[in-house]
Amino acid sequence: MQAMLSQISKLQQQAEDTQREIEEAEFTGTSGGGAVVATVAGSGELKAITIDPKVIDPEEAELLGDLVVAAVRDASAQAAKLAEEKRAQLTSGLGLGGLGLPGM
Repeated sequence: MQAMLSQISKLQQQAEDTQREIEEAEFTGTSGGGAVVATVAGSGELKAITIDPKVIDPEEAELLGDLVVAAVRDASAQAAKLAEEKRAQLTSGLGLGGLGLPGM
């Protein structure tokens, strides 16, 4: 029983470390061939948007908005992919993958 509790404690610590690693990671998404660059934290927080001045045209405001959305989606997708990979690593070999445990 003690060994099982120790294993659970170790798994919980690994889960917390993995979550912290995901949240601290930053991902950069681009669109328009690099005209718009978005940086998103693993937590989903939008950290920065950089826009090449060449694409700032008042007559193309809608296009610029679309480029910003695309860059943010790109960065967010990268963050989600890392989170999924890290959680899969954490649960691999434990037979927990199919249980749908929250936070894993």
